[in-house]
Amino acid sequence: MATQATTLARPMTPASAGVMLPAFTLWWREIVRFYRQPGRVIGVIASPLVFWAVLGSGFGTSFRSGEGSGQQHYLDYSYPGILILIVLFTSIFTMMSVIEDRKEGFLLSVLVAPVPRTAIVLGKVLGGTTVAAAGGLIFLLFAPFAGIHLGPVQILLVALVVFLVSFSLTALGFAIAWPMDSTQAFHGIVNLFLIPLWLVSGALFPISGASGWIRIIMRLNPLTYGVDALRGLLYPDAGTTFPLSHDLATLLLFSLVMFALALLLANRRTTKPAA
Repeated sequence: MATQATTLARPMTPASAGVMLPAFTLWWREIVRFYRQPGRVIGVIASPLVFWAVLGSGFGTSFRSGEGSGQQHYLDYSYPGILILIVLFTSIFTMMSVIEDRKEGFLLSVLVAPVPRTAIVLGKVLGGTTVAAAGGLIFLLFAPFAGIHLGPVQILLVALVVFLVSFSLTALGFAIAWPMDSTQAFHGIVNLFLIPLWLVSGALFPISGASGWIRIIMRLNPLTYGVDALRGLLYPDAGTTFPLSHDLATLLLFSLVMFALALLLANRRTTKPAA
């Protein structure tokens, strides 16, 4: 009995604090934080929607993908890419909360708590992933306007692709935001690096018609495989560049690498209180 009492009275260590409970708490905080800001919710959906409508209607029939009866109106062709754009914006900008939490002192209080940093990374990344994936799946409500009619299996596979893209991009956003103290610098990295990645992902033009060096970049770009997977699921008759299994395997590998990078940075850098 004495031994049991001593064990129960022993202070909780980082190892015994567990991972799931603090991760769940941070996950829930990210969701509540996002949906308490209606402007962000509207902006995440409305901006790509307007972009899709203007861009798709602007190109109209002047751009056609495929050959013969398999050709698509540009409004249809660009739909998978706009879905990825919603996920990209939401995943990346949700992780600006890392910088905000540091300035407010919340992140420092979490770091000094008996919580493993794995829980911090997991909670923040899963929170951003949930928000981004929800935004992407909400955009599927507009699928009938692009001539898309999905069955149950297709919906599940689309949800899987959206989740993998959301998770990988959120982990990448965490890795970018973790060492930064300025939201302006964060925006600069996004505009310089991430938006061009989306532009050469097959969202705006097919890989088959691109020039040689652009085609190489597109094949090395992980977002290309997300767009390709969605296009194959949403338009089965349109044809894809890669098999679905290849797309999913690439996205899974990208997700694991980005999460490992986020963990590595979180465990190497010591966060200091904001001046």
